[in-house]
Amino acid sequence: MGINYNKEYKYLFGPVLSRRLGKSLGIDLMPYKTCSLNCIYCECGKTTHLTVSEKEYTPTEKILKEIDTFLSEKPDLDYITFSGSGEPTLHSGLSEIVSFIHKNYPKYRVALLTNGTLFGNKSIRDNVAGIDLIIASFDAATKAVFDKINRPHLKLNLLNIVEGLVDLRKEFCGEYWIEIFIVPGINDNKAEIEKIGQVINLICPDKVQLNSLDRPGTENFVLPADKKTLNRISSILNNSEVITFGNNTFSKEKSGNISRQKILSTIKRRPCTIEEAAKLFSVNEKEIIPYFDFLSKKGFIKSVSMQRGLFFKAV
Repeated sequence: MGINYNKEYKYLFGPVLSRRLGKSLGIDLMPYKTCSLNCIYCECGKTTHLTVSEKEYTPTEKILKEIDTFLSEKPDLDYITFSGSGEPTLHSGLSEIVSFIHKNYPKYRVALLTNGTLFGNKSIRDNVAGIDLIIASFDAATKAVFDKINRPHLKLNLLNIVEGLVDLRKEFCGEYWIEIFIVPGINDNKAEIEKIGQVINLICPDKVQLNSLDRPGTENFVLPADKKTLNRISSILNNSEVITFGNNTFSKEKSGNISRQKILSTIKRRPCTIEEAAKLFSVNEKEIIPYFDFLSKKGFIKSVSMQRGLFFKAV
């Protein structure tokens, strides 16, 4: 069956074209830019609510209703992914939502994209126990670099973060990946990478991935790392995987019923090109361009030129 495109969703977005997870339905548990970090490369923009407090930031019951409505259509998905505009592990209802999906829609795999800062808390490790795949970020092994790239909440301690990531490995039964975001001139030097490698050896993840800027980031001075740099770092980190860009495709389920609100909701969480948006909503590019023109003229979105083309991000 096709997706219910006529339904407006507040907490679900996509499915998006993920470089790693294929066709991924996003679940955004957090109010816009509520996070424990204020990373210089974040594609959602600057953190406006920097916090480490765990609570029910958005109504769990309303999220469950949206999930039930969407998945009852039996969409073709590779993953259901907790991600979006904040840090998902801050939401106290995470475990309940995961249990609901597995109980009612067991055919779907559940993934979590997390900044990895809060696993020193046993209750948060327990909340993610039922997830199939966790991809946790770890960008720095020294405090100076951590502060410069991730701009953490003052209560966060790098040593405690590392201990939490190690403890998660001991307890978690699903797939566990570590993602390292490379920022040229900050964490791409040999000394920092070797220290990151020492931490990776302690964590023992199933996979290590190197990421770099592809979509517009928070700070304009952040640039993509070139292939030579990524390959050099990969060799230091035991041939870790370099994430490739582009080449994601959708199989067309049916003609998408698009709206300005749906496009804006997606762009707020994930800047995209017109080509990507057309694939996402299963329409041709000519059909979707007027929506982008309207949102641009009204000041809701703006364009940023990147290596892969012209991306649009929320203002």
